[in-house]
Amino acid sequence: MKKFTYFTSEFVSPGHPDKISDQIADAILDACLKDDPNSRVACEVFCTTGLVVVGGEITTSTYIDVQDIVRKKSKKLVIDQEWDLILIVEF
Repeated sequence: MKKFTYFTSEFVSPGHPDKISDQIADAILDACLKDDPNSRVACEVFCTTGLVVVGGEITTSTYIDVQDIVRKKSKKLVIDQEWDLILIVEF
């Protein structure tokens, strides 16, 4: 019997909520590691039109302003939306 190997991948276009979520999570991680290289970050981000939910666990000795990071990243990435009116929920 022949053995088959399947390779699959997913492509999402720029501006897709998955890409935006990944970039916001990366920005939060970068902010933590910038001042505290020993930070431990398990951050999940979910977003849709007008809403960003940030959750997970962050252990760090530095202060990060999650709201500010999300707004700055959203302003940079989101097209045709009022990025300053996005509801940001942190858990």
